[in-house]
Amino acid sequence: MTNAPEEWEVWYPYWFWEEFYFNMWGEVPNRKEWLARAIEFTGDHELYGRWMLQVVKEWPCSCAHNLTKRGTGRKAWIGHAAVARAIQCPEDIVREAWGYLTREQQDLANMKAQQAIDRWESQNVKNRP
Repeated sequence: MTNAPEEWEVWYPYWFWEEFYFNMWGEVPNRKEWLARAIEFTGDHELYGRWMLQVVKEWPCSCAHNLTKRGTGRKAWIGHAAVARAIQCPEDIVREAWGYLTREQQDLANMKAQQAIDRWESQNVKNRP
């Protein structure tokens, strides 16, 4: 459930996005090695969830830019951001890693993502004029 009004969207240019400085949109030299790391990381929902909460805490511009958008993959974004923040892994590799998780692992990760989004909304949406 979201408390944000549909019309509220925040936009920042990419150089304000904290994710930009953690290789979320970058490249890595050994894709196969990074894919294995991303599978291991995303498969541990407790670790993954802790880093999602770190993103909420540390990335105000990226969160506002991405979590105020309706019709976008907010859970996917917070997950990609968590892996970028934790290990500087690009989001395209995280997307690929997702396909290697079991349905249970995906469900647990999505639960953690929703908790992080709810935390961000509780701290930011209610304070909006």
